[in-house]
Amino acid sequence: MKRAAIAALHTRSWLSRVALCAGLVALTGCATIENYVPIISQIGVYRLDINQGNFISQDMVDKLKNGMTRQQVRVVLGTPLVTSAFRDNRWDYVYEYSKDGRLREHRQFTAYFKDDTLARWEGDSMPASVADLNRAAAARTLPEEPEDAGVMGKIIDFFKKL
Repeated sequence: MKRAAIAALHTRSWLSRVALCAGLVALTGCATIENYVPIISQIGVYRLDINQGNFISQDMVDKLKNGMTRQQVRVVLGTPLVTSAFRDNRWDYVYEYSKDGRLREHRQFTAYFKDDTLARWEGDSMPASVADLNRAAAARTLPEEPEDAGVMGKIIDFFKKL
């Protein structure tokens, strides 16, 4: 009788260990601990959000036209981040955004010149302009609710109806 109880107890503890391991594997999946507990990485030194380089939006790119002078391109896009003495016909605009010490966004845009006029440009897809983003946000605002008159207002309205 004792042997049967010990065997049953041993089987239950073995099954509970297997179930615990299977549960842990199911919970973690292919992700790392930082996906489930991102707060651990935030303990310690504070890391600043860093915007670095030239922020270029789609409306700025839309203003570019072939044949523009270098000065006109500089007015539209700003001073390029990278100008090379070896490639004076190319301006590179690079933008990076880092949050919590990790690179979140990286965009690159290049303008090519021929005979000191803009010949072509290429680069990553640019975000919408700030004005477009503001218009989209205004369209998504909640509808205004009618102002509540309160208890006194309701009493006054009641006597006005009489």
